[in-house]
Amino acid sequence: MKYLLLFLLSIALCREWKSTKEMVHYINKLRTTWRAKEYPTSSKPSLGAILDSPYNLPEKTTFQTETNDLPPSFDLRDAYPECSSLKEIRDQANCGSCWAFGAVEAMSDRICIKTKGKLQTRVSAQYLLTCCYSCGFGCNGGYPASAWYFWEENGIPSGGLYGDKNTCQPYFLPECDHHVKGSHGDCPATVNTPQCKDTCQDGYPVSLDEDKSYGVDSYSVRGENNIMKEIYENGSVEASFTVYNDFLTYKEGVYQHTTGSILGGHAIKIIGWGVTDEGVKYWICVNSWNDEWGENGLFRILKGENECGIESGVNAGNPKI
Repeated sequence: MKYLLLFLLSIALCREWKSTKEMVHYINKLRTTWRAKEYPTSSKPSLGAILDSPYNLPEKTTFQTETNDLPPSFDLRDAYPECSSLKEIRDQANCGSCWAFGAVEAMSDRICIKTKGKLQTRVSAQYLLTCCYSCGFGCNGGYPASAWYFWEENGIPSGGLYGDKNTCQPYFLPECDHHVKGSHGDCPATVNTPQCKDTCQDGYPVSLDEDKSYGVDSYSVRGENNIMKEIYENGSVEASFTVYNDFLTYKEGVYQHTTGSILGGHAIKIIGWGVTDEGVKYWICVNSWNDEWGENGLFRILKGENECGIESGVNAGNPKI
């Protein structure tokens, strides 16, 4: 019986479903660690992380914290309530720019954490997306590791959400609905990467070069315990993982791949970890599909099992203050 169940599960993991409704029903009937909901079939997944990168950052292996000293649950939003960027959910719209969003969101958090709330900088996804030519292909996907190296070597100016007038280069696309019937309207069918600009928007009081923030280093972190230490000591990290069809239907709970085929790579921000009442360990992740998707824009994913490769693709760096 045990082997029969394993066989049936292996079939379901890569099964092609006739409809989203059928897949959602199957997932929820299993009663695993998460629940799904049906999404509009016309929705195109907004991904963009190229997982097979030609460039890898040096791996960090030395930390101040011992594994036994780490708490079972930790959330940067609680540890640093003065940092408003930790509570912000951005939206990449229908551009494959997750690799840029995961990076600049973590960079913004780290600047605030490092300065104990004195600097509330929003690092620009727009500039990174359009001006980092070594990072990949703009809206057609990019390399998360290269984004951190670019911050260290070139610097990135400030940039908030679409329409923001208080930063140098805000994002060029407004929010849109990602796999939900939300309030923003459908995402555009196709999006081209804008040209790189070396100036800030009209009316911004300083030059782009004066506005830039820089990293002092860039590195990768691997493994459950080291990722926890890095978040605990320095702040948010960017992680990449493989996305399957079922992830798009995520509603709540601790995600683990249940069924469906591979759609591509995705990059997000991790801000902490925890454990459910049932003893299921998870990472607290911030997505870039606005706050109407998932758990108010966030999701939790199984921790300690390298679920979908999330513990083998983590990048970070420290800000130059």
